[in-house]
Amino acid sequence: MRFLRRVGRDLSRGENLEIYSTALLSLALAVLGALDLVGDKTLAAATLATLALLAGSLLGSRRQLTDLSEQVRSRAAGEVSAADFLAHDKPELLQQVRGAQDIRIVGVTLGRTLRNLIDELRSRLAAGATVKPALIDPHGSTPAEAARRSTMPDRPGVYENRLRSSLDLLRELAETPGAQDRLEIRFLPFVPAFGLVLLDPQRPDGLIHVDIYSHNSATGDAVLTLRPGRDGEWYENFRSEFDRVWESGRVPGPPDEWA
Repeated sequence: MRFLRRVGRDLSRGENLEIYSTALLSLALAVLGALDLVGDKTLAAATLATLALLAGSLLGSRRQLTDLSEQVRSRAAGEVSAADFLAHDKPELLQQVRGAQDIRIVGVTLGRTLRNLIDELRSRLAAGATVKPALIDPHGSTPAEAARRSTMPDRPGVYENRLRSSLDLLRELAETPGAQDRLEIRFLPFVPAFGLVLLDPQRPDGLIHVDIYSHNSATGDAVLTLRPGRDGEWYENFRSEFDRVWESGRVPGPPDEWA
């Protein structure tokens, strides 16, 4: 039964078709030959065709092994492209957040992140998950510092407006039933050097997205995704980075008109 299930799975995926075709053709030839239903010439020609199909299958497998060996040698020699571990975005973030119980986020204003995830974050809070966002302090000189690092160095008001929008979204989250004990917020007295999204970071199947911020550029940020089993040392490094950033922030209070 296990073998039949595996065959069915391969066929549904279009995998190993040449092997199954060769096996089926060989079986058919054996039956026809045993029953003496075809002539010797026909049987010989069909046998040669089967051998040619088998040779093609072996050639394809050997080519795949050669390509794989070259990739392994390149990685061992340090010839790894940045495209192998950096991306331009986090296309699966919404689905990943949907199943998380421990959600931690660090960013400058978190404007786009909160807009994209607000419904899912509200749903996760209602389901008992914890959400811990950290963003720059709307008071003091931090918004002006963020502007100086951006493409709008003379327009700190832009970041103040973005922060107001983010605070409105956070207030909306705070109104979720039960969120009082599960939603924690920190205001940072500095502009973080990178963004973070940690999903269930204490679990073996957790993950961390690291946004590598650009300076005075609108080309977008590079995204590095880490997993504990694969990236142990660096995964732990950025998990600890979140803790240090979090401890540096302050809890919103009455001066922020948070209540």
